[in-house]
Amino acid sequence: MSFAHAQFLEAINRNLHDVQGKTKVSFEFFPPKTEQMEQTLWQSIERLAPLAPSFVSVTYGANSGERDRTHDIIKSIKQRTGLIAAPHLTCVDASVDELKQIARDYWDNGIRHIVALRGDLPAGTTAKPALYAADLVEILRSVADFDISVAAYPEVHPEAPNAQFDLLNLKRKVDAGASRAITQFFFDAEKFLRYRDRCAAVGIDVDIIPGILPVTNFQQLLKFAALTNVAVPGWMHNAYAGLEQDATTRNLVAANVAMEMVKVLSREGVEHFHFYTLNRSELSYAICHLLGVRPVAQPQV
Repeated sequence: MSFAHAQFLEAINRNLHDVQGKTKVSFEFFPPKTEQMEQTLWQSIERLAPLAPSFVSVTYGANSGERDRTHDIIKSIKQRTGLIAAPHLTCVDASVDELKQIARDYWDNGIRHIVALRGDLPAGTTAKPALYAADLVEILRSVADFDISVAAYPEVHPEAPNAQFDLLNLKRKVDAGASRAITQFFFDAEKFLRYRDRCAAVGIDVDIIPGILPVTNFQQLLKFAALTNVAVPGWMHNAYAGLEQDATTRNLVAANVAMEMVKVLSREGVEHFHFYTLNRSELSYAICHLLGVRPVAQPQV
């Protein structure tokens, strides 16, 4: 290791030490489909809750069954943990009146934060959607004063014709009333930083929160990445090579890859990280620990 490189790493680690206690985190979960998956979900929520995340979000499917599970889990998280629980809400396969009804139900149940998304189109659909995420933000604002998060894509949404179109679409969502943007996962910190600069250049003045995905299943990641237009760098292929049957080492690699990226982003002024947990707590908890996000001490009774 060169002296200059060693100094660079020392600077990153010193900066990480300086921001301990200032970093904010949030976590994403998905609705479980089996009783065993539900047990894993709640174990993860209970493990991460003492870290006092800014919020926790729960994903949302277009079909009514998953939609109902999201509603139930969100309300349960709020009741059982007191955390700010933010449901994903999509406008695919839903009318304006239905969306307003869902929003009112959330508001009446004390849910104030919503992640507003267009949602995935049904397979084989060729017609343009009737509503987009910016429309959904406006609908939510018409119902109540929600805290609204939206999605951002440092590597461009797969359906966008070009990067500028995608960027201006984010601006439309922010202009409609979004409070912040959470990015798709990525593995090149420089792409995120350049994207953040481009957002500022077009007048997007809300927080752009990087979405962090600790990768424990590399083959599954490749499928996700192909669908979402996310580049998987060659060094990651090398890092995970030969670990298909070695879960312990995969977890160590995953934690290291995510932590190194978080260190770089933290040094560049990022103060909030959103973790895609896949309903597992171990890696997110470990990364938060290194960031200085520790369990909040409970008052003595």
